[in-house]
Amino acid sequence: MPKIYPRTVHGLFARWRWMGVLITQLVFYGLPWLAWGQRQAVLFDLEAKRFYIFGLVLYPQDFIYLTGLLVVSALSLFLFTAVAGRLWCGYACPQTVYSELFMWIERKVEGDRSARMRLDAGNLSLEKLVKKTYKHIIWLGLSIWTGFTFVGYFTPIHDLGMAFFQTRMGSWEVFWVFFYGFATYGNAGFMREQVCKYMCPYARFQSAMFDRDTLIVTYDDKRGEPRGSRSRHVALSDTGLGACVDCDLCVHVCPTGIDIRQGLQYECIGCAACVDVCDGVMEKMGYDKGLIRYATQNAMQNGWTAPVMWRRIFRPRVLIYTGVLWTLILLLAFSLFLRMPMKVDVIRDRGLPRMTQQGEVENVYRLQVMNATEEAQGLHIQVRGLDGMDIHTNDEMRVDAAQSRWIPVRVAVPVEMQSPGSHPIWFDVSNDDGSLHVTEKAVFLVPR
Repeated sequence: MPKIYPRTVHGLFARWRWMGVLITQLVFYGLPWLAWGQRQAVLFDLEAKRFYIFGLVLYPQDFIYLTGLLVVSALSLFLFTAVAGRLWCGYACPQTVYSELFMWIERKVEGDRSARMRLDAGNLSLEKLVKKTYKHIIWLGLSIWTGFTFVGYFTPIHDLGMAFFQTRMGSWEVFWVFFYGFATYGNAGFMREQVCKYMCPYARFQSAMFDRDTLIVTYDDKRGEPRGSRSRHVALSDTGLGACVDCDLCVHVCPTGIDIRQGLQYECIGCAACVDVCDGVMEKMGYDKGLIRYATQNAMQNGWTAPVMWRRIFRPRVLIYTGVLWTLILLLAFSLFLRMPMKVDVIRDRGLPRMTQQGEVENVYRLQVMNATEEAQGLHIQVRGLDGMDIHTNDEMRVDAAQSRWIPVRVAVPVEMQSPGSHPIWFDVSNDDGSLHVTEKAVFLVPR
C-alpha cells in the first residue's frame, strides 16, 4: 500500500484542529500534575481501590457513575455524528491528535511533502540517516512521555517520576509505560490512516447514524464540474469549465489519501483540510469559496440556503438525542450531588453464634466503613431490630480522610428474649456531628 504524504495546509479548520490538539494535550499532560490538597487532583488508584477526581472520592461501589459516564459519552458521539458527521475523528480523537503531532515533527525535520517524498525515494545517505534518526528519537521521546503520563493517572505521578529516574519502577508500571508508548509510536508514526480506515470500528458503523441531513464535508459537483486546469487570468465564464481547476491539492492534504470529489466515503474523518486548501485555491483564482464545504446531501441536491439547511439539521432525531442526553447528564449530576460520601458494608463472621457467660447469644460482624470525604470522621455505630441488643467493639471508632477500614463488632442478645432462627437487624453508622448517616441490613442468628 503506497505511503501517504499529507501536505501542509493553513486555514480556519486547520486552526480549529490545532486548537483541539492544544486543548486535549494540555489536559492530558497537565492534569496528573495538578494537586488537590495533599494529593493528586485526578488519580485512579487501582491498588487502593479509590478514584480521586478533584474533590470527589469514588469507590468500586460507585461503578454506576462510570456506567452513566460511558452512556453519556456514547450518546454524545451519536448526537455529534447525526449533526455533523465525524467531528470527533477530525478534531479530538487521540489517533488524529497524535498523528498531527507526529507529522508536525516529521515536517520540521524532513521538510514538507515534496521534500519528504524525495528523501524517501533517494538512496541512503548521511543526510537521510541523520534526519531519520533525529525524527525517530523525537518520536520515541514523545511516545515514552505519553506512556509515562498515562501511567501517572493510576500511580501518583510524583512518586512515579522519582521511581523512573531512580530505575526502581514496578514491573507493571514499566510494562504499561512502554506498552502505551509503543502503541503511540506505532499508531501515530507508522500506521496513521490505516488505523482510521481498517482498525477503527467507528468508521464502519457511522453510516447507521448518518442521513441526508447530516452535515459532512462535501464537494459541490454541480458547481465544480467539468473540472480542468486553466489560467487564473481567464474568466470562469469563458473557460466552459466548472470551478474545480483539477489541482488535486484536496487529495494531497487529505490524511487518509481520499479524493473528496468522488463523494461521501467512509475513510473521510471530517478534518476539513480539503476545505481549507480548496478555499485557498478559489481565492487565488478569484472564484467564490465553498466549492468544498460543510453541507448536507439534501442541501447540495436541492440548492438550499444556509438557514434552510440548518433548520433541517435540527430535526426530530437530533432533538430526541439532545433531550435524552441532557436528561441523563442532569440525572447523573443530581445523583452525584445527593451521593452519601460514606459507605458501609456489613459482613457477618463465618463462625457460628456463641453463648457468653452472661447468658447472651453473640454474633460477630465486620463493618467496612469507606470515608469519601476529605476529612477524618469519628464514628458512632448502633444496632437495632431485636429487643435487648448490645454492641461491643475494641477498635477506635474513626476513619481517616479518603480512606476505608474494617471495624470488628460483637452484637449480643439475651437468649431468653429471642426465638431460634435468623432475624433481620440494622446497623446505623453516623459521624460525630450526625451529618453523615448510613443504615445497612444484616442478619442475627440464634441457635436452636
